Amino acid sequence: MEQYKGKIAILGSGNIGLSLAKGLVKANYVSPSQISLTRRNVAGLDAYAAHGYHVSTDNAAVVANADIVVLAVLPQQLNQLLDQIKGVLDVNKQLFISVASGVSCADVRNKLADQAQVVRAMPNTAIAIGQSMTCVATDNASEANVKEVVRMFETVGAVVKINEDLMTSATALCACGIAFFLRAIRAASQGGVEIGFHADEALKMAVQTAKGAADLLLQMESHPEQEIDKVTSPKGCTIAGLNEMEHNGFSSSLIKGIKLSAEKAGALYTKE
Repeated sequence: MEQYKGKIAILGSGNIGLSLAKGLVKANYVSPSQISLTRRNVAGLDAYAAHGYHVSTDNAAVVANADIVVLAVLPQQLNQLLDQIKGVLDVNKQLFISVASGVSCADVRNKLADQAQVVRAMPNTAIAIGQSMTCVATDNASEANVKEVVRMFETVGAVVKINEDLMTSATALCACGIAFFLRAIRAASQGGVEIGFHADEALKMAVQTAKGAADLLLQMESHPEQEIDKVTSPKGCTIAGLNEMEHNGFSSSLIKGIKLSAEKAGALYTKE
């Protein structure tokens, strides 16, 4: 991959921000010296400083020298952050990437400058191992800037470009979705304990089975029901188990949970 030549500021170096930084360096998209990380307490970034990343508590100073600015704070902290940096912007040169849930591109531009180039990205925590599902959207950014954001996040997983009005839905399905699938794996492992396995054995078996199911769909490019049909024989044990789960609302509860998470994601940010 051709290295990006500019400087990247990641404001709010929590799990997502730090995972992105590590992923970009691991994929040789940039070197550590091209990335600045900010946090209120930089003591937590000592290990990154030792590896050549710039670390700072001064968001404005970091933004003044950046080409790409990643807004990686919680939605509740975003307005304060935007107030800190709006005096040092160069909107003709800088690209802003927001990973804050429920915050539109227009919301960010209203706080910064109307002509600012803003792209929303919604990764999930699998970004830490280069397996994120990241959705990307914008309302005004140039095609070149969107391509750069896609290229950036493809270094840490898969990327899909979507319409911006679907971003809160993407949050529920992909970002919150990690927790839903983890809970399903946990439940399967608990079932394994009930039928005789030790907890560590049951968890390993459930995890690998879930990974196998996902890889089947990815590599075979098939539909879940196609693969389910291959495991369900007449009067068999698989269909009996599936039907019992459905009688108890398995699919319905998952669908309802995703819908509720989408509603919550859309209400996390207050414009004022």
